[in-house]
Amino acid sequence: MTNISQDDSLTKHEQILRYIESLKVGNKISVRKIAKDMEVSEGTAYRAIKEAENQGLVSTKERIGTVRVEKKQRNNIDKLTFAEVVNIVDGVVLGGAQGLEKTLNKFVIGAMQEEAMIRYIEEGNLLIVGNREKAHIFALQLGAAVLITGGFDTSDEVKLLANKMGLPIISSSYDTFTVASMINRAIYDRLIKKKIMLVEDILPSRGQVSTLKSSHTAQDMRELIESSGHSRFPVVDEWNRVVGVVTSKDMLGAPAEQTIDKLMTRNPLTVYMQTSLASAAHLMVWEGIELLPVVDANRKLIGVISRKDVLKVMQYVQRQPQVGETFEDLIWAGFEEYRDEEGRLYFRGTVTPQMTNHLGSVSAGVLTTLLKQSAVRAVHESKKGDMVIDNMSTYFLHPVQIESQIEIRPQIIEISRKFGKVDVEMFYNGQIVAKAMLTAQVFDQ
Repeated sequence: MTNISQDDSLTKHEQILRYIESLKVGNKISVRKIAKDMEVSEGTAYRAIKEAENQGLVSTKERIGTVRVEKKQRNNIDKLTFAEVVNIVDGVVLGGAQGLEKTLNKFVIGAMQEEAMIRYIEEGNLLIVGNREKAHIFALQLGAAVLITGGFDTSDEVKLLANKMGLPIISSSYDTFTVASMINRAIYDRLIKKKIMLVEDILPSRGQVSTLKSSHTAQDMRELIESSGHSRFPVVDEWNRVVGVVTSKDMLGAPAEQTIDKLMTRNPLTVYMQTSLASAAHLMVWEGIELLPVVDANRKLIGVISRKDVLKVMQYVQRQPQVGETFEDLIWAGFEEYRDEEGRLYFRGTVTPQMTNHLGSVSAGVLTTLLKQSAVRAVHESKKGDMVIDNMSTYFLHPVQIESQIEIRPQIIEISRKFGKVDVEMFYNGQIVAKAMLTAQVFDQ
């Protein structure tokens, strides 16, 4: 049996990234130092540091420079660091910069006497308060960072205490209500992002991936199928870059000595770690493929995901409670499900001010979303599955005024194991105001 394994040869760029990853959290990094240590040009070092920043390995801080930081885990995505708070509120760090990477677990608005604050402030909190130096000291002593609103400064004593405690003290020109709203919005957006599963969330930890090279033969592949139990493999070159995908079907009738480069599908579709799971699932359904290689920015293989794994996780996610609503969730929230005399499904709701354009009628985007959502729910009820919309033809969209009560009636024209066609009509006062036809591919729950 031919020994088939990944090639770990690295470019200079990748070597620098590995080097940065090996540094201890808190180490300062500079282009000149990296270039000297790794014996590369400053241009190469600069590009690698920027890539490391994109990956969350380093962060550039005011008055400190670029520092190796702890990479934020996906399970803590809803937690903001104090450094992120500084960016959100356009703040200035007055002291305690070494604590910027600490996580904020709650913020407290200091609208009370200092003595009363003790019962509300805990370690890891952020106190939002004006130019009340006694409150600043109280918070820092209790292990909380401070955000001073109104653009005010604080005393040198407070700054020294912040440096000693390793807790940031930040100044923002915005008022208390505005900064609280901005931080709340950022946390809310994080909750929505946390709900969105990415490829990296389901990819097994980096380990050995069964691969082939284009020079291997059909016999090598048959042996690999037997030893691994898999029937589909990525094909990589000597630098571990994906150049193809080969399946057991491609081997039918192939002689044992036939090389893989004559059997494989060249330039296959690939995804990145940050690709959403929904995009990966839709890609697999649309293209009818069972295996997707996961690659890095240099197209080097990281791992593989299967259609079965992706759909299984998506079905699990759909059964979970929602945390943070998207605009689509909010648009649909006001619509309720009904049945007519014949048991056919329809939806009824009222046009809210948020759905309208500057003329006071429902925006075309909202109407389209409502039509699509009703079609998806009709298919889900009939087929107990999810759908990937291939095409949506909108025949007309009439103006619908604010506060109007509308009905949406989806009608399934055709549905099979893998395909669905739905006609959707919207009514106001018994008159049809919008109509669309949707075709979709369906995958079972």
